[in-house]
Amino acid sequence: MELSLTTVPGQEVTLSVIAVNESVFGCEFKEALVHQVVVAYQIGARSGSKAQKSRSEVRGGGIKPWRQKGTGRARSGTIRSPLWRTGGVTFAAKPRDFTQKVNKKMRQQAMCSIFSELVRQGRLLVVEDLEITSPKTKEFLKKLGDIGIDGALIISDKVSENLYLASRNLYKNAVTDVAGVNPVALVGFEKVVITVPALKQLEDILA
Repeated sequence: MELSLTTVPGQEVTLSVIAVNESVFGCEFKEALVHQVVVAYQIGARSGSKAQKSRSEVRGGGIKPWRQKGTGRARSGTIRSPLWRTGGVTFAAKPRDFTQKVNKKMRQQAMCSIFSELVRQGRLLVVEDLEITSPKTKEFLKKLGDIGIDGALIISDKVSENLYLASRNLYKNAVTDVAGVNPVALVGFEKVVITVPALKQLEDILA
């Protein structure tokens, strides 16, 4: 199959269409698989760093607070007991790993489904190049305005320093290289702009 290239004003155009692998950009959309992969990616970002101390980890309590009988108070063996204000927690929370295992083929198929749906909905724009001459946000926004968008996920084969610095303060835009492409970002942005070299890299990875 072929994808049309979006022309950027002031840029020399050498191609009008580009041939791509239909198994990557023209496959069936599998909603359940995409949902599973997106959820697995999101839940994998959880830190799971909550932690509490049990009675064995609380400091002190090496000696019996008072003798077993004769004081009129309830018997007690350690100040680390969960019954005490300074004691440990009965069922102490520990750091957790929330990662869900997703097979490599499942992730690849989900990414192909997302890219294919972006093509069908007209949300994937292919450009030859999207470089800017200086790290100015104004210049970056003008470049996006020239192709008719104000917010998008930009995928490049390699992110230059100018492109990164110019886009990092814009919450409606994000710039990433091919290695950083993830399903959450792809479904979260209204438009996805990808350069031709990045498109070829993705095709080699997902095909």
